[in-house]
Amino acid sequence: MYPKLKILISKALITPIDEERKVFLHQLTNYIQNKLKTKQTARLNFICTHNSRRSQFAQIWAQLAAAYFKIPVISSSAGVEVTAFNERAVASIKRFGFEVQSKGKENPHYTVSFDAHSKPLLLFSKHLDEEPISDPFAAVMTCAHADENCPFIPAAEARIALRYEDPKVFDNTPLEATKYDERSFEIAAELFYVFKRAKENQA
Repeated sequence: MYPKLKILISKALITPIDEERKVFLHQLTNYIQNKLKTKQTARLNFICTHNSRRSQFAQIWAQLAAAYFKIPVISSSAGVEVTAFNERAVASIKRFGFEVQSKGKENPHYTVSFDAHSKPLLLFSKHLDEEPISDPFAAVMTCAHADENCPFIPAAEARIALRYEDPKVFDNTPLEATKYDERSFEIAAELFYVFKRAKENQA
């Protein structure tokens, strides 16, 4: 694990979680636990309208948390419109200590690493139908628009609303970097709470 990420994880694990948020987070914990009980890999697909900010953050932090707690999870993300993994969000994960490489100019493909040994994650904006997942998964709705406008998601055996405010509203303002990092860390803290609880209940 890269050093800056170790520090971030230590902070995330002691960050208080609002009781109202725990109601939604426990739904995700229960889904993962049920997969563990049946010796299955939990598949999580984080969904947001443009698959450019919040859903990408969630995919990355979920996979890191899964690796940290040694829980078999495959995380992915998608949207209802294809745009790009927003450069401001990319800059945020770099600030947190992830190693990032990019290829291409329009909707670039990013490889994101959290240590020197694990296979890097591949991140880019994609439509829900672009790479259909044949195995059942949990659709984790990270934005209100996608949650309200996607009444049916094929192959999703569970649907969990885990909405976050969009840092986009701070684009091109003095608070841009701060707010992107705040949102990213909020997602990190909540997902580490989910995976820590899943691991504890597995024992």
